[in-house]
Amino acid sequence: MLPPNTHTLVEIALRTAVIYLLVLIGIRISGKREVGQMTPFDLVLLLLLSNSVQNAMTGPDTSLAGGAIAAATLLILNYLVAEVSGGNRRFRRYIQGQPALLVHDGEILQAHMAKEHVSMDELERALREHGVGTYKQAALAVLEVDGSISVLKYDDIQPTATTHLNRRRFLKKN
Repeated sequence: MLPPNTHTLVEIALRTAVIYLLVLIGIRISGKREVGQMTPFDLVLLLLLSNSVQNAMTGPDTSLAGGAIAAATLLILNYLVAEVSGGNRRFRRYIQGQPALLVHDGEILQAHMAKEHVSMDELERALREHGVGTYKQAALAVLEVDGSISVLKYDDIQPTATTHLNRRRFLKKN
């Protein structure tokens, strides 16, 4: 026979699962830049969000068992999402997204910048962090799924006929 409060604990697990999915979808919709590098505003939002959904997960139950069930449910769901993401490419793309090309061969892809909500200031900061003075000196700049921007200089890539010719044109212009 189950203890009398078992239905309450099952309800907490279900509530927690629903909140987990809603928050996961909300973060995914908000975009890569929101997940990557947290600003003080992002931290405040995260703290307030966690506080606001806590009651939705546990309801009126403030017991140790209720909190343990909520925490265990979150950990199990996170583990399951990671497991399914590892084995299913389509699911992983849906959950994590895909990298977005921002600069290709020294040219900014404005449509990708706009779609990903990346400003020129953010791109220029990433370029400086990678020791690149201007986007024209970048072979590639990619917005990764974690929100960071990776930059490859022409010297970082294996020369092919195309990249070698493009680099020579760049050097002649400057």
